[in-house]
Amino acid sequence: MSDKIVQTAGRESLGEFAPMFAHLNDDVLFGEVWNEETVSVKTKCIITIVSLMASGITDSSLVYHLENAKNNGVTKEEIAAIVTHVAMYAGWPKGWAVLRLAKDVWKEEMTSPTEKEKYQNSIFFPIGKVNDAFSDYFVGQSYLAQLSSEQIPVFNVTFEPGCRNNWHIHKAKNGGGQMLLCIGGRGYYQEWGKDAIEMTPGSVINIPVNVKHWHGAASDSWFSHLAIEVPGEETENEWCEPVSDEIYAKLK
Repeated sequence: MSDKIVQTAGRESLGEFAPMFAHLNDDVLFGEVWNEETVSVKTKCIITIVSLMASGITDSSLVYHLENAKNNGVTKEEIAAIVTHVAMYAGWPKGWAVLRLAKDVWKEEMTSPTEKEKYQNSIFFPIGKVNDAFSDYFVGQSYLAQLSSEQIPVFNVTFEPGCRNNWHIHKAKNGGGQMLLCIGGRGYYQEWGKDAIEMTPGSVINIPVNVKHWHGAASDSWFSHLAIEVPGEETENEWCEPVSDEIYAKLK
């Protein structure tokens, strides 16, 4: 059973001017009707909001009942769905008005964007889905989005901070190789026996065939690059060992 509802606003605002109205508001409406237990307080909150919305009342009284609804368990998702449903019957402008008020009441419950969502908003191409198909060849979490499947295959590969792929080699009888175009964040490309090259948006790397290399994110940054497969004859990838922590730790 919820706590008994006690209301004194009627007497405080209108007690001297309209004592009967104050009595009906505080003692009957809130004291008896709101405390009657056949219908839950949460349901009464919803009914009240719907009634006020349908009547076009969007003043402080509606804000009070929105706050009351929130305090009695109505979630952000529920109030949004309720107001949207009622708007179909009571009028679209009323829905706009109530949702603006509700957005402020529930604002602290609005989910903060994840680091992934923040990063996605900073780049043009989609991050895509979790790169499960190649997870055995990556340290950390990566994502893959195929942007083109015709003419020249193009993929957006995204790495979470600290993620990198294993050493690998692009092989081909003729042609082949790969191009990397950094489109977001900061990462590295390194060929076997050479220093790593830092990649930032706009960096372009041309990877010849038969060159052992790896690429991935910096330890403190997300990283995305377009991977463009250069056409060739009898192309294949040879995956090798992971990049050692010792090698990776040297990168800043």
